[in-house]
Amino acid sequence: MAKPTKRRDPLSVRPSSSLAPRNIRRRGRSDDLPAGPLTEPAEAPTHRRLLIIFIVFFVVSPAVSILVYRLRYATSSTSQSSAESHPQRPHYVKIDVDYQGILGEHSRIPGNVSRRNFENPVLAYITPWNSKGYDVAKSFNSKFTHLSPVWYELKSQAGGLALEGRHNVDDGWLLDLRAKGHALILPRVVIETVPKELLTKKKQRAKAVQLIIAECKEMGYDGVVIESWSRWAAYGVLQDPNMRTLALQFVEELGNGLHSVESAIKQNGLQLVYVIGPPSSEKIELHDFGPADLQRLDKVVDGFSLMTYDFSNPRSPGPNAPLKWIQSTLHLLLGGPGNVNRRLARKLWIGLNFYGNDFVLPAGGGAITGANYLSLLQKHRPLLQWEKNSEEHFFLYTDDNNAKHAVFYPSLMSIFLRLEEARGWAAGISIWEIGQGLDYFYDLL
Repeated sequence: MAKPTKRRDPLSVRPSSSLAPRNIRRRGRSDDLPAGPLTEPAEAPTHRRLLIIFIVFFVVSPAVSILVYRLRYATSSTSQSSAESHPQRPHYVKIDVDYQGILGEHSRIPGNVSRRNFENPVLAYITPWNSKGYDVAKSFNSKFTHLSPVWYELKSQAGGLALEGRHNVDDGWLLDLRAKGHALILPRVVIETVPKELLTKKKQRAKAVQLIIAECKEMGYDGVVIESWSRWAAYGVLQDPNMRTLALQFVEELGNGLHSVESAIKQNGLQLVYVIGPPSSEKIELHDFGPADLQRLDKVVDGFSLMTYDFSNPRSPGPNAPLKWIQSTLHLLLGGPGNVNRRLARKLWIGLNFYGNDFVLPAGGGAITGANYLSLLQKHRPLLQWEKNSEEHFFLYTDDNNAKHAVFYPSLMSIFLRLEEARGWAAGISIWEIGQGLDYFYDLL
């Protein structure tokens, strides 16, 4: 993500140090695409030609930032048969899916919404601009261990600091959540202050910690999710070793401060979850959050929300989060087989996108929500295909202006495989964001 921006606008772009712009998941709107009359599917030869063009130019041909992934993993992917033969796979999770099945089953509610099928931590983000997320958080409360409404920003103001966002808070919703389940409530706070003013001044850092703790105590929160690293990277301050040290020191001061306060549910202090992006290459750069940083912050951070999504973007269309890329990211951060710190791995929460992308070929398009996805299925009645290198479903279609599109959106199979990957590492997951998903996704959690 290239530029620092305000977070209230779902169409905003935000900075990041990872492989592709991380703002794209913010850009899906909650309203449906215009619903048109059902149209006949395109002829098979046309789809085959589109598929060949898509694979050659947008899956095989690499952008520089994802060269490592594509060179290493393009020829070593899980086959369809091995994915479907997974011993833990529920019968309704399969590769061979069609648009009729999705349209008929997507609203299916799990028979027992209180039973958890994924035993590790599950953080779910909720955004003010997508109200469905508020309802999902209440309906499936027991499926989540942590809920993070996207409400707050810490900003520089007249030589001081201000914590803004109280106007976003829904008090009735908070009461309903606490009555329905035991998920911890940790609102997200984006650090939007001028980095050097915050990090180099001890009094400013102390004031920031005080403002955040005071809000948690007054509102009865169980802690906070803090997002700052990608913004600091975009400002360039992390290229300075001294500033980088101060950045880590601020996180430590905040974590220690939060842990010193008893929460309403736990006696061992408020929790701190810290948002990080995947390293930009196999060689950890100064602006990357790397394994040494995980080790340093282990004692003061309760969870790391890892943004393993937005692998592709409108300038380089392709899958949202290839499984091999996720695996390589985990190896970089946690070490290779037989050398993994399982306790630290449990604090690493792998990002799952519950949004998708409708790319215009050869370049263009953007993010879509579940509602958008269902409208596309209904209108175009496409042939869904399994892209085995990324282990994601996608489909192709031609719009009313004769433009070619490739749509990647999560499926039960793609989510299941990523949950199994997290389970294998003893890692948790973080979902962006639950208002964008389909109801039957939660049966897997």
